[in-house]
Amino acid sequence: MTIEDLGYNDTFEKLRKENNLEDFEIGRVIAEHKERYIVKNEKGEFEAEITGNLRFTAKSREDFPAVGDWVAIINYDSDFVIIHSVIPRISVLSRQAVGKFGETQIIATNIDFALLVQAIDRDFNINRLERYLTICYSSNVSPIIILTKIDLIETQNLDDIVKKIKQRIKNIPIFAISNETKDGYSSITEFLKKGKTYCLLGSSGVGKSTLMNNLSGKNIMKTNTISKSTNKGRHITSHRELTVLESGGILIDNPGMREIGVIDSADGLENTFDKIYGFSKQCKFTDCTHTNEIGCAVMEAVENGEIDVNSYDNFLKIQREKDHFNLSVSEKRKKEKSFGKMIKNFKNDMQKISPKHKNAYKK
Repeated sequence: MTIEDLGYNDTFEKLRKENNLEDFEIGRVIAEHKERYIVKNEKGEFEAEITGNLRFTAKSREDFPAVGDWVAIINYDSDFVIIHSVIPRISVLSRQAVGKFGETQIIATNIDFALLVQAIDRDFNINRLERYLTICYSSNVSPIIILTKIDLIETQNLDDIVKKIKQRIKNIPIFAISNETKDGYSSITEFLKKGKTYCLLGSSGVGKSTLMNNLSGKNIMKTNTISKSTNKGRHITSHRELTVLESGGILIDNPGMREIGVIDSADGLENTFDKIYGFSKQCKFTDCTHTNEIGCAVMEAVENGEIDVNSYDNFLKIQREKDHFNLSVSEKRKKEKSFGKMIKNFKNDMQKISPKHKNAYKK
């Protein structure tokens, strides 16, 4: 296997040179376990840790390596390496960190396509698809919709669901498959191109791990059934992991996500809800919130049936969450700035203290 098989290309080589990392070996992070990593290159797979300097200079969790990253490494022994630095990313899939004030969680990096997986029997939800689309568009990642478990419904029902998706979501490839019968697999296999990286996104129990196992021809990821008591998927995949398929495509599986918090990204919302943004240009006020203003072209389009009311409601909900996240980030930065200013003032005050008093302070 070469590093090109893992997705390395001229873009990453250029970034490597621009950051003066030519003297280091490189590898790709294929798995992460609580700040312990597995890095792979043409020589094999290695356990890895980051340098103390990288840990010290990191401003947030986003500065740490993530699955999909290309990293500059230092050989330590035959099966262990030290990560010196992360080569700049060309794309970052991320969301609001669950339960953490104003923080971002990286899902995966250097992704070309995101496979948005929904089980057609119980998990199907267009609102959730629009959330995933917003994340993808804000991350410069091309989305693809995968509908699983089509063996559990009638063909006519499947056609109706696909029609509903196309009415609200335009120009996105849709693949309908069965992990049991393998119907639809040939189309997906043809789509997965050598050297391109694909990330699986979806709730628990929709069939992501089974899809990965079937595409790879190996039992890579653990799978389980839906909980009978809650009708929800169990979290079997506990970490992110990158796998190179026989077709040459590179696939990253993820733990199921029940919460999909959208972070700051006007571009993501604008691309997902392009029809709403199109009508918004006709609003009477440039700062129109599209909720209660006179002369709102968006609300008028909703009333006339030109904009789907469910899509409109989903847009407003995601917009509110994004605004709240931005406010949380702003408040967090103010606190950090205030704390930093306090430390700086304390150091300045200490320097003004005479040596005699300074020694007394130390005692």
